[in-house]
Amino acid sequence: MTSAIHCEGLTRRYGAVTALDALSLDVPQGAIFGLLGPNGAGKTTLAHLLTGLARPTAGRATVAGYDIATGGVALRKRISVLEQQPNYYTWMKGRELLEFTGQLFGLRGAALRSRVDEVLATTGLSDAANRGIGGYSGGMRQRLGLAQALMNRPEVLFLDEPASALDPAGRYEILQSIADLHAQATVFMSTHILADVERICDHVAILDHGKLIVAATVADLQERYARPTYEIELEPHQTEGLATLEALLRAEPWAESVTQRQDTLRVGVRDTHAASYALAPLCARAGVALARLERGRPSLEEIFLRLTEEPRTQTAAQTPTQEVS
Repeated sequence: MTSAIHCEGLTRRYGAVTALDALSLDVPQGAIFGLLGPNGAGKTTLAHLLTGLARPTAGRATVAGYDIATGGVALRKRISVLEQQPNYYTWMKGRELLEFTGQLFGLRGAALRSRVDEVLATTGLSDAANRGIGGYSGGMRQRLGLAQALMNRPEVLFLDEPASALDPAGRYEILQSIADLHAQATVFMSTHILADVERICDHVAILDHGKLIVAATVADLQERYARPTYEIELEPHQTEGLATLEALLRAEPWAESVTQRQDTLRVGVRDTHAASYALAPLCARAGVALARLERGRPSLEEIFLRLTEEPRTQTAAQTPTQEVS
């Protein structure tokens, strides 16, 4: 599979601090890729290296087929970046900003007008194109930043925390716009909001202390790294029965964890065979009325916490999946 981004032993040191440690990674062309990691993991450093804002101490990488150290203008014409909080000339109208951006990439006349119309439609801003940017909502400003980043038809689009500062409506808008880019560009999204990655990304990598912990498809991570879980949802107003059932579950040797949220118990299990036979009788023993009992889909958050909170010696013993396909 063709790689939009290819890294071999990519390293960046700042004095005695190693911000990125011999990272090797392939991001497939056309992927919506989520880069995850706790604060200080190396996410920003990696993004800066791949976009030419920093030079590697060791190793090499290519983006859109160009070496990040020597690609120069040819590379920059094929990528684009959306910062976490883009700044604008707020006295401009949305269309004026995009026309200005297109001119910087050499577009003129009908070609410029056509491309502006395209990105406005792609990001859902056609109706607001002739309004002043100063009157845009947070979600509209972020979508305008996305439109601006798309003006040069980038092969690889880098997004830094694209939805972290937005309210739920604004987050929905920008994530939907990003998801719709699947056929247009490879998207490399750095974020700490795991729910956003789980919603729109098909590939993910997790960094911790500058090292690659794992890289794979989201589905593969859920299959390989998440512990089995079951969800037991009770009919409302069974407080006593819920407490009884929780106590019974905690006493079972196959139950690794039990968490409660409103009328639902989420049970992490060590032995799915034993759990599948025991859960229904335990519910009957507790005398509760069930609304739902099913094997739960593991969340990306659970996987992330497991991989980043394991002892360093155990994590180091793991062999990361270095090609995401």
